[in-house]
Amino acid sequence: MEFYKRIARFLDGLYLAGGVLAALFLIAILVLIIIQMAARWTGQVFSGAPDYAGYCMAAASFLAFAHALNRGSHIRVSILLNVMGKYRHWLELWCFAVGAVAASYLAWYAVKATSWSHKFNDISQGQDATPLWIPQLGMSIGAILLAICFWDNLIRLVLFKEHAIRSEGIKEH
Repeated sequence: MEFYKRIARFLDGLYLAGGVLAALFLIAILVLIIIQMAARWTGQVFSGAPDYAGYCMAAASFLAFAHALNRGSHIRVSILLNVMGKYRHWLELWCFAVGAVAASYLAWYAVKATSWSHKFNDISQGQDATPLWIPQLGMSIGAILLAICFWDNLIRLVLFKEHAIRSEGIKEH
């Protein structure tokens, strides 16, 4: 049990790192918008800025998923869970199992799509002509983190009878 607790601490740090990277991608979006505004004011053209902002938004979204899940930021049906009484544990097990399988499926195909984009040297259709595997990496890494997070919470629920999701908003009673 102590071994898994050390692994869980490492994984929590990994989810936090994903959240920090997501925040950095949001800052990159802000910088891109400011640069594009300055370019317009000076009569210059910053081609590809909307494409780069879109890539950053996709990376920010996917990289934040695991961190958001453990912080209770995803929508959960807490009302239903609270009225389940002694069956709550079984419903949570079922929900985490379904979430883990679905997130694993997403991660598998995200990695597969990124791999194919790299293999075929697929490039974006925008003015930037970026190799698509580069922006797809954020999606793949975020999907893998989300799958790991779901499996981690499922294992914690089985071993310790509690998951790692801690809501920072409204407290459940």
